[in-house]
Amino acid sequence: MESGSRFSSADEFRLDSKWHIDPKHLFVGPRIGEGAHAKVYEGKYKNQTVAIKIVHKGEAPEEIIKREGRFAREVAMLSRVQHKNLVKFIGACKEPVMVIVTELLLGGTLRKYLLNMRPRCLETRVAVGFALDIARAMECLHSHGIIHRDLKPENLLMTADHKTVKLADFGLAREETLTEMMTAETGTYRWMAPELYSTVTLRQGEKKHYNHKVDAYSFAIVLWELLHNKLPFEGMSNLQAAYAAAFKNVRPSAEDLPEELATILTSCWQEDPNARPNFSQIIQMLLNYLYTISPPEPAIPSRIFASENTVLPPESPGTSSLMAVRDEIGETPKASMEDKPKGFFFCFNQCY
Repeated sequence: MESGSRFSSADEFRLDSKWHIDPKHLFVGPRIGEGAHAKVYEGKYKNQTVAIKIVHKGEAPEEIIKREGRFAREVAMLSRVQHKNLVKFIGACKEPVMVIVTELLLGGTLRKYLLNMRPRCLETRVAVGFALDIARAMECLHSHGIIHRDLKPENLLMTADHKTVKLADFGLAREETLTEMMTAETGTYRWMAPELYSTVTLRQGEKKHYNHKVDAYSFAIVLWELLHNKLPFEGMSNLQAAYAAAFKNVRPSAEDLPEELATILTSCWQEDPNARPNFSQIIQMLLNYLYTISPPEPAIPSRIFASENTVLPPESPGTSSLMAVRDEIGETPKASMEDKPKGFFFCFNQCY
């Protein structure tokens, strides 16, 4: 997929050969997720454990064109943006059905993780650490001119050790420079920015104009959720929450939070999009707060300062001990699926 490519219809979809998935090597296992337009399965591709997203084509011709265009945009964005906090894209194919293959994150969704913890809350520094993962992913997207538009805990996946969060699901993402703007009902009501609504009912096909600051608002709601481990706008339906946020400027309470965190929340969910910070600023604010509650440890062991003029050789105990610490840091190995019973997977081509 060429960098900078834009897709508005399926006819313009061209998949670079390096991202093309050969369905013959694709094996589908159990379903692990489902949305309105797609289902996600655990599976294998060339002996690699993966997540397989199968997109429904729809029935009516208009619906088919719309979903093919959405598939094309999602693949285009996934193939050109890589970041440690974005789910890793492996490839895609359009026939016999539309398929997107990504790395499989065994930690599940952030939503499930938080639900399993209730009524307990995350430690503050852990919550802020997860928020930093999310903010860094969003900063990367925005630097490429991409707006996610559906930032919520269901679209945030965790590594097996539950120490890292990665952003997934680009199904609603758009390039900010596109003239096509989304309708007021795109996204997930409870986390949507208020400017996506209007006091006047939109005419059919009319679009709402907005910018990347819609993601800053959604981030604030997710951050509030990380800190409280409660559903935002609890006691309201999704539509009631959206109405309260858009027309009454209602927000979750930030009164019981440290001043620095309350400032981050209230600045990100301001009614005026232009008053909200960008994600580079959000990252800096989060780091500043994290350093106040958990200052970084010195990178060099204090014992080497016995003499002001001492210079350690490259292979000294001091430097080698630091290297040992660095070598211990790495991703938790993904669980092997070789122990699954035979017949656990079915061949993709046999089923489609």
